[in-house]
Amino acid sequence: MSIFGLIVIIVALDQWSKWAIKTSFQLYESKPVIQDVFHFTYVTNDGMAFGLSFPGGKHILLVMTILLTGFIVGFLWKEKDGHPLVKYGLALILSGAIGNLTDRLFYGKVVDFLDIMVGNFHWYIFNVADSAVTVGMVLFIIHSFLIEESSEDKLAA
Repeated sequence: MSIFGLIVIIVALDQWSKWAIKTSFQLYESKPVIQDVFHFTYVTNDGMAFGLSFPGGKHILLVMTILLTGFIVGFLWKEKDGHPLVKYGLALILSGAIGNLTDRLFYGKVVDFLDIMVGNFHWYIFNVADSAVTVGMVLFIIHSFLIEESSEDKLAA
């Protein structure tokens, strides 16, 4: 799959899933998919990841998000001929950034709805865009620590 195709699919899936939740649920409504393990719970977030607030408020956060998204686009362009883990990792990060940026631009807040809990452990509610960013970061880290490190070891030998 092309990098551009992956980005389009992830952003479309993210926006469709958020639309489906907004049109099917009341704010704060929760429906179990697997009771006490996985629920769809409709919440909104006008802060950063994990509901953290950004110094300077949501307008500064919006500007920072736009700048960081531009940085990721530039980095992806620079790595267009790079290792697949880097390219696909950056594409996933960019997809998530675009998905959540779209929410911030049009609605002023991000829709979250994936709700995971196990026993007393309850994770932060998140969305498809957040998942894409997380998987992209894991791919990027795997490349940085395993692939790039082994390449440097070979060069040093």
